[in-house]
Amino acid sequence: RVVAEVAHDNDIELEGACGGELACSTCHLVLPEAWFEKVAEHCSVSEEEEDMLDLAWGLTDTSRLGCQITVTEELDGIELLIPDED
Repeated sequence: RVVAEVAHDNDIELEGACGGELACSTCHLVLPEAWFEKVAEHCSVSEEEEDMLDLAWGLTDTSRLGCQITVTEELDGIELLIPDED
C-alpha cells in the first residue's frame, strides 16, 4: 500500500486524480528532511515522479507524491504536510 491509499482510507483530503498511475501531481506531499531521507532509503524518486513533481504547486526540495511512497514499518510515525493551495 502507498501513502495516498492510506490517506483516502482514513478520509484525509489528499487528492489523487490519476488513481496512482503517476500521471498527475495532485497527491503532492512535503516531508520534513529527516523523513524525506528515510523514505528515499525505501523508495527512491524516479525520473517519472520528478517530472510530475515539476508540475506540483508549492514544490520543495523534500516533495514527494503520495502514490509513490510505499508504507512500511520503518515509516511508522511519519510526518507529512499536504500543501495548501490557498
